[in-house]
Amino acid sequence: MDMPTVVEAAGLIRSGACSAEEFLQRCLEAVERRNDALNAFVHLDRDVALGAARAVDKARARSGPESLGPLAGVPFGVKDLEHCAGMPTTRGSRWFAGQPPVEFDDIHVGRLRAAGAIPIGKTAAPEFGAWAYTASPALGVTRNPWDPARTPGGSSGGSSAAVAAGMVPFCTASDGGGSIRTPAAFTGLVGLKSTYGRIPTFGATHLAQNAVVGCLTTTVADTALLLDVMAGPDPRDRTCLPPPGIRYHEMLERIDLTGLRAAWSLDLGFALVDPEVAALAESAAMRFIAAAGLRHVDVDVTFEDYIATYGRIEGVDKFVGIDPALWQTRLDELDPLIAPGWAKAATVSLPKAARVEGARRDLVHRVARYFESFDLLLTPMICIPAFPAEGPMPTEINGIAVHGGMAVIHGMLANLVNLPAISIPAGITRAGLPVGLQVIGPRYREDLLLAGAHRYEAASPWQRHAPLA
Repeated sequence: MDMPTVVEAAGLIRSGACSAEEFLQRCLEAVERRNDALNAFVHLDRDVALGAARAVDKARARSGPESLGPLAGVPFGVKDLEHCAGMPTTRGSRWFAGQPPVEFDDIHVGRLRAAGAIPIGKTAAPEFGAWAYTASPALGVTRNPWDPARTPGGSSGGSSAAVAAGMVPFCTASDGGGSIRTPAAFTGLVGLKSTYGRIPTFGATHLAQNAVVGCLTTTVADTALLLDVMAGPDPRDRTCLPPPGIRYHEMLERIDLTGLRAAWSLDLGFALVDPEVAALAESAAMRFIAAAGLRHVDVDVTFEDYIATYGRIEGVDKFVGIDPALWQTRLDELDPLIAPGWAKAATVSLPKAARVEGARRDLVHRVARYFESFDLLLTPMICIPAFPAEGPMPTEINGIAVHGGMAVIHGMLANLVNLPAISIPAGITRAGLPVGLQVIGPRYREDLLLAGAHRYEAASPWQRHAPLA
């Protein structure tokens, strides 16, 4: 039996059809059955979770269902790049392995808890979220429940594996270059990258790259409900946006999308895409346009390969909040594929950093001009199906040598120019691996993405969990 959605689980607990403790035990049993094979959770706190579930049940018995928050009793996992009070944060690195639990929640984790959701543990991430696969010397290899030989993506691969395997209804995730959306595509989930600042953070990481936090779910309605809980300003984040002024979950059916313009781009002018992925994504794009009532416009969207700009901007984030003694004297403890990047980034001069930021601004302006011709841009989410779980990043597509980022190059655009984007299931390859469709929207318009994706989901429903789950 499939794991209920977030909306369903909250409803079951609120109605009394299932107690929070019973539901939590169901999730813990699923983790017990499946986690050894997948390595999705790397830390569990059963006792604290059980105490929280019993508190939900007592509150319902004492004050009735109306006293419960919108997520009361719903278990979830927290990505191990994010802080959850009472649990350790390793960032996937031996630099931080073995440290004591942190004493505070990141802002979005605290908001999920305040809404009644129950964190049960931490999910695996590659070291510092560096890769589109999830493997590190500190935490091991995380595997895709659709095919354990394959990766569930990265850097939120532990979260995507846990949700796709039916261990919990949702997990937190973060996205600096596709790290919510790529795992969603590789595991058949919904992954929304919101506009930077929509969900506040402490601003301690991801300053240059415009990375955001969010969640991975099995339905668009779940993603909208969780965004309602997490969105909104916080005085601890100087970059946060004002309140959105709407409830995303309520707007899924209300927004009229008829006549909005949608463009399809297979390759953004330079990407190499596996033919089977291309066919599945384009078919999904046409179904999305039809289901949402959009007007298809033919626009030649062409960029030069922006991987160098992305890579250099990403390097700025490495040093934020990190004790210099770590990268100056302990590089040998890092993933051998990670360590050279630290050494190289330490030599970047301010003039060079300024040139990189200038290249990013030029890209922002070009994208803005394109959006004068359409309202939504549809692309493949990834260029190839999920690759081997151990990595490394693929360096060949269609028999042609490429840089390691090409496999997930479509996802980086929205981060570089700070636009919201969503990945939704596009179909399944002949080998049984999920493929994702990406929809990029105007800045601040997560509502358009969610409403369109919701209508596409109704017209083209997908399998919510991996067959092995």
